[in-house]
Amino acid sequence: MSLTTPSPREFLEAAAPGTRVVVRYRIEGGLTDALGHLVGTADGDCTVRTRQADVVIPLALVVAAKEVPPAPERRRPVR
Repeated sequence: MSLTTPSPREFLEAAAPGTRVVVRYRIEGGLTDALGHLVGTADGDCTVRTRQADVVIPLALVVAAKEVPPAPERRRPVR
């Protein structure tokens, strides 16, 4: 019996909105990552809500994607 791993595109298209993901994709001059919650996929793009903004990524540029655990709780500053 052979188990196949879904492609990054298949993973993103099947993941539920709200899933915390990291997506590695091509940009001019190399690669970059988007870490955040998946807003959704539509029309050949996926949208990831990062801490700074929603990032719209063409699925054709995605080279890797996976689910990641929840972010650790932020510590309060020591006074």
